[in-house]
Amino acid sequence: MDRNNKISKLLTGAYGKFRTFVLEQRYLPRWIVLMIDLLLCLVSFLLTILLLRDTPIRFYKVLSFPEKAMVLLGLQFLCFMVFRSHSGIIRHSTFTDVYRLAVATGCVLFITLLGDSMYFLISGHRLFLTTGLLLYTFFSLTLLFAFRITVKEMYRFLRAAASGKLKKRVIVLGIDDQTIALAQALMEDSVSSYRPVAFLSSKEKRGNFTLVDLPVMYIKNTLDESLLIMATRMELDGVLIVSDLFTVPEKYSIAESCFGLGLEVFNLTLPKQWQKTSDIPLRIAPLQIEDLLERNVIETDIKLIEEDLYGKVILVTGGAGSIGSELVRQIAVLHPKKLIVLDNAESALHEIDVSLKKTYPDLSYFCYLADVTKLGRMEGIFAKYQFDMVYHAAAYKHVPMIERHPREGIRNNTMGTRILAELACKYGCKRFVMISTDKAINPSNVMGATKRAAEMYVQALQRKPGVTTKFITTRFGNVLGSNGSVIPFFRQQIKSGGPVTVTHKDIIRYFMTIQEACQLVLQAGTMGKGGEIFVFDMGKPVRILDLAERMIKLSGLRPYVDIPIEITGLREGEKLYEELLMDGECTLPTYHPKIMVSGVVEYEYAQINQALDELDIMINQVGKKCEIIKKLKQLVPEFLSQNSVFMDLD
Repeated sequence: MDRNNKISKLLTGAYGKFRTFVLEQRYLPRWIVLMIDLLLCLVSFLLTILLLRDTPIRFYKVLSFPEKAMVLLGLQFLCFMVFRSHSGIIRHSTFTDVYRLAVATGCVLFITLLGDSMYFLISGHRLFLTTGLLLYTFFSLTLLFAFRITVKEMYRFLRAAASGKLKKRVIVLGIDDQTIALAQALMEDSVSSYRPVAFLSSKEKRGNFTLVDLPVMYIKNTLDESLLIMATRMELDGVLIVSDLFTVPEKYSIAESCFGLGLEVFNLTLPKQWQKTSDIPLRIAPLQIEDLLERNVIETDIKLIEEDLYGKVILVTGGAGSIGSELVRQIAVLHPKKLIVLDNAESALHEIDVSLKKTYPDLSYFCYLADVTKLGRMEGIFAKYQFDMVYHAAAYKHVPMIERHPREGIRNNTMGTRILAELACKYGCKRFVMISTDKAINPSNVMGATKRAAEMYVQALQRKPGVTTKFITTRFGNVLGSNGSVIPFFRQQIKSGGPVTVTHKDIIRYFMTIQEACQLVLQAGTMGKGGEIFVFDMGKPVRILDLAERMIKLSGLRPYVDIPIEITGLREGEKLYEELLMDGECTLPTYHPKIMVSGVVEYEYAQINQALDELDIMINQVGKKCEIIKKLKQLVPEFLSQNSVFMDLD
């Protein structure tokens, strides 16, 4: 018994080491693949001889067997080199690789038959049996194909075993060109995590048939009923959908049906062009809450933006934050002359520096660890680079934090903006784009008021005589997945087992993705004439309680049963809903359907500048917090505090 255990442990250990070795290999060197292919061809030659030696067929004796082998393997080597049949990675072999092998081996057959015929015409003797050549071609192709299939499947199996799971069995929803191509690609990719077992169609049944060797099933009565039958019959793990083919309500209905049966929903967003099938599984992921928000994808005129930014010297402040870092990534591909990334968060700035160095090796850029409130430091940077454009994304944004630390909010959000705007004018910057927030509209908290004060200042500065810099302000709401936003917060709470906390059952917010927000910022920057406030169309507002319930369901759990939801009450300075316009403002359309320009309320520069001078003095003095807020409320008369200790100052 002990001996059997030792043998079992020895075999298990050997298998583990073999599995680790295989998975750690990036790929076999090409010369090894070539040697293996030639060895398989030699085996094919020997098999041909063994098969024909006991038949009435007799070999020609002009060349000996070793000489014949050398001729065939020599030709095979040349054809492999010409058609580069050994150049691909074996575990990622595709039809192209198979085609190259077939052409190379076919050429060997053609050249050998042609040479044999010419030798016969000259000497009256033959070198090779035609039957032998055909058998050799058949055996060599079979072994070459088998080698590649074996490597692909072995790698897939070992990878699945290493992760402790096999492929997820999924049913593909819909039958059209995209879903058929997706299923076929997944079936050909040995390393994907998904195995299509059938198609499910909502079309009228037209008989039993298959597509790419998969049965086509039809929805009977309801999706729930059909999925229940198929989940049991086919042992399904989930449903795979192509996101672009369904509306948000349809995706939500599919998700509800699947979650009720304990099935996962996997989502694929189609790229414009699939470069190779191995890219596809990387784009498949479980359905996310972002996929279930009722909003349309925003498109921008990337050509116009590229023409505007090409060859420019550009500064992005707050360049390591959620919005700033995405702006940096989008600008990096538009070929600026030089890109300067500025932030006072050391770790985050280091990460964006490493990312830029790796992703954009040809980009001329520099990362500055600096604070926008330090005039001397900022002036040195502006004097050195003479920026063409500034994207000002540096800001403190967390409402409760700034409510408790108003001095820092005013210093960073308002005074920092004033420093940068004045330097932009002084050093001839052509365009200054300030990123604001919907919380600046009729602000109910200090953070929103500091951003509104910054808006007022740059609008007033635009009217100052002699100013040639174009100051453009952009406003938008909550950004999906940004630092401190509600979706990552809810995800963490669900992961921890709850409860999920919502401040009010009726609270609503507008959402857009980081990528879309930054695209609109760049687009607004190209169309601005100076002094405008651009307002983004955020789509339909989302009730945060509905968002929480959907996210719990997406996690395969039940709201209020598996994960409790608690209503905690509005936080300091928090509104039930955010507005898009202030009292007295109206919007006019632009040529972009998702960008409107707000009617500007005009302010006198001298008056605004004097008020900020007074605020600047106050925030650098001890005490006087209430006096500071009073002054801020005088500057921003629409600022009315909610759920805050400063309500009495109204």
